[in-house]
Amino acid sequence: MPVVDAKALFAHAIKRDYALAAFNISSLDSLQAVLWAAEAEASPVIVQVLRLTEEYVRDVETYLDAVRLYAGRCKVPVLLQHDHCSSVEEAKLAIDRGFGAVMYDGSSLSFEENAANSAEVARYAHERGVWLEAELGSIPGMEDNCFTDRVEYTSPELARRFISETGCDSLAVSVGTAHGGVAGNEHLPLDFDRLEALVCACPGYPLVLHGAASMPDALREYVNLYGGSIAPVHICSEADIARACRSGVRKANMDVDNWLAYTGALRQFFSERPGEFFPTAYLEFARNAWENEVRHKLRKVVGSSGMATDFYGGTGK
Repeated sequence: MPVVDAKALFAHAIKRDYALAAFNISSLDSLQAVLWAAEAEASPVIVQVLRLTEEYVRDVETYLDAVRLYAGRCKVPVLLQHDHCSSVEEAKLAIDRGFGAVMYDGSSLSFEENAANSAEVARYAHERGVWLEAELGSIPGMEDNCFTDRVEYTSPELARRFISETGCDSLAVSVGTAHGGVAGNEHLPLDFDRLEALVCACPGYPLVLHGAASMPDALREYVNLYGGSIAPVHICSEADIARACRSGVRKANMDVDNWLAYTGALRQFFSERPGEFFPTAYLEFARNAWENEVRHKLRKVVGSSGMATDFYGGTGK
């Protein structure tokens, strides 16, 4: 199946009232895990790439060619998106590299600067048929190797104005989530009153949740059982994220839980099989854990399982 158009994919999510799951990949293993999980669940999926991944792979163009090749042969709708471009220049470069969607993050700037930059990127993107996701409000935690503890919830009134002024196609909002959580050991409450107000202020518009992983105790304890040291954090519960995805959110970025599952599997493998050194053995074991976690998110959190067949009009192609 070809990599799909973002506009068509989001229109389907709005029509059928589900959220699209977005997962950042870091390697061929993680790409396979995400795509195979989506195929197993007959679910659309958004594959995302961060600047850190581009630095890791070094040859970005060849890497993206490989990603597009894999995605293009997938049996479900796949959208390729560049996540968290921190400058206008970086966003334009991602657009030129052929991503179907790009996220420009000007949330650390003033409203006026963020709106002006987002509008500039939106114009550049739309001239090339690319979808732009912007962000308004501040989400705490670590993202793309940058940490912020600043929390600024998104104003519904400002969100409506921001969308009108910038022409962005989707908007990441701050309603209580956190990138990887913040120090503490209790669940963060998600502000559903604010989310409802945002949905009412921007009817039919694709709202996005960043930091939508939940770091469940079972995954954290899995890593720690085999020698890890992952501390508890304040983070939204998976139940709240699932509820948000049934309450107007159309895209949810969920990564940390995949990383915990992968890391825990690697630790378990080496603990139980200390004499093993053939890479495909332990990489396959860890890849399976990543794939299973993605399947869980698609089925139980965003509710997109089975929607790929519906997207193609029941033909499956």
